[in-house]
Parts: sequence; structure tokens; C-alpha cells
Amino acid sequence: MRQGPSATVDPDDNVVRVSLSSLLALHHAAESLPLKPGRIRSQSSGAYQSAFKGRGMEFDEVRPYMPGDDARTLDWRVTARTGKPHTKLFREERERAVLLWVDLRSPMFFATRGAFKAVRAAQAAAMLAWSATHQGDRLGALIFNEDEHVELRPRRGKQALLGTLQQLAMPQLWQMRSGRNGRNAQTTPDVSPLNASLSRLRRVAQPGSLIVLLSDFSGLDEQGSAHLAQLARHNDMILVDFHDPLEAELPPPGRYRVSDGSNDINMDTAARDLRARYQQRFAARQAELQQLCQRHHMNLLRLSTVDNPLAGLQRGLGVRT
Repeated sequence: MRQGPSATVDPDDNVVRVSLSSLLALHHAAESLPLKPGRIRSQSSGAYQSAFKGRGMEFDEVRPYMPGDDARTLDWRVTARTGKPHTKLFREERERAVLLWVDLRSPMFFATRGAFKAVRAAQAAAMLAWSATHQGDRLGALIFNEDEHVELRPRRGKQALLGTLQQLAMPQLWQMRSGRNGRNAQTTPDVSPLNASLSRLRRVAQPGSLIVLLSDFSGLDEQGSAHLAQLARHNDMILVDFHDPLEAELPPPGRYRVSDGSNDINMDTAARDLRARYQQRFAARQAELQQLCQRHHMNLLRLSTVDNPLAGLQRGLGVRT
């Protein structure tokens, strides 16, 4: 029997890029990844362990601060104007908003084993999108690279899900181009694509949202950390940090040729001090991100390019299945 075009399997699918069909096929896996309030507690090393707040909260009114109020709900403008602390009150919305922030910048197109970090991020985002839709949450997404920025406002239903999956597989976001300088027409010389996207996320996110950021967080600076801190004041935050094993530790001592597709370099990993410094830099970056999450009560999960994304999310979120 002759197979039609739809039966053709691209060998690069789920390794260096994703397709809509592969993301649609993840709906069964997502059934074992509930994002229900009280069911999830982060178990990742260094993560702040707290049950998620649950449904979204909509601003209602401001009243004078009372002992026991959450300091994160302080209204700083009213406090500054009156000279006395005031806190914001929120009323529960019918559905919580789940926002997926997906980084597809050039550093995410890297792996020595498993699949590109970008692929793992897209797969994890798709499963979280399916899970949010299954439980009736409103789903939104911000997907970006150096050249493109896709913003999907939170909506409820299968159309929101399909739109998110379609954008995750959009070919323009998977075109790897050499010579990117990290700037485009949508950013200024002083604003990186990462910071520009986090700034947009702050404008989109409503208090009480569950925000999942999927990235390797390369280039995260003080401005980006400040954006995260502001978002964490009124939202539940999960940072899913992707890395390749080579980024954590150099390969065994020897000479290696490394290429980014257009440029080649020769690397000698025999020097013991080089290997030590390399590991220390990665450990320092990990510790810095961990401390940021602890300081602002954000959940931190770490996934490798060799990890099964479903198993990694289940393990990291402490989901009992």
C-alpha cells in the first residue's frame, strides 16, 4: 500500500525542530501532568516549595494594610501618596490564566545529546498547554526569538490551545540564522530580546496567573531579574531552566572540533584548570538563578536536553501520578 505525504516522518522532527503534528500528539502525555492547585509542589533543588494559589485573581479595591496581609499585595502608589501602607484586594476569577513564555533564541538551538533545548522547551510548553486546557484554564503564550515575537492573550478553549501549538511550530521561529546580533527592529540597542519579551509579559500578565518560563536564561541580567521579581509579586512562577550536559562539564580530555554550522573551532579539554573553571562558571550561573528564585518565591525546575520532558516536569513539580 502506498503511503501518502502525511505518513512521512521527518528525521529532524523532535530533534532540531518540532512540527504541529508532534505537538498535537502530546495530549495523552499531558493527562498525567495536572496543574491543579494544591497538587503541585516543586521538588527541584533550591526551589521555593509552595502550593500554587489556584484560580486567577482580579483587582477589586485598595484598603489600609492590616497585620498578616501579604507584603506582595502592597499598593506602592497609594502608600506613597498617603504616607500609610495600603494593600490591594482581589476577587477570584472564574478561570485561572496560564501563560507560557517560550524562549527560541539562538542559544536554545544547541545540544550534543538528546534534542535541542528549543525542542525540549516547545515539547514541555505543549504538554503544559494541553494540561491547562484539560482543566478549563485560560491559556496564553509569548513566544520569541531575536527576530520574532508572538503574543497570544489568555483565552479559554480548544481554539486557544490550537493557536498556541501552531505558533510553537511556526517555521519562522525555527529558522536558525548565523550572525544574529541579538537585536531587531523591535528592540533598542539597550534592550535585549529577552528583556523586551519580559517587559511585554509584565503588561500581559494579570494578578493570580500561573506563568511558566521555558528558557536557558542565557543573558539574564539585572534588568531581566527585576522584571521577574515584579512578576512574582502577584503571580505563581515556574522557571524551567534547560541545559545540555556539555554546558555543565567539558568532555573527556582531548582535542575536539566544534561547529555552529558556519564557524569551526578546535578545543583542547586536557588542561585541568580549564576544566575546573568551566564547571565553576556553570555552577555559579546555576546558583545565581537558584538564589533569584528563592528570594522571590519562584519555583525552579531544571531539565537537560537528554531528559524526557514529561518525566522531567513530573519529577520537578512533584506530581504524583
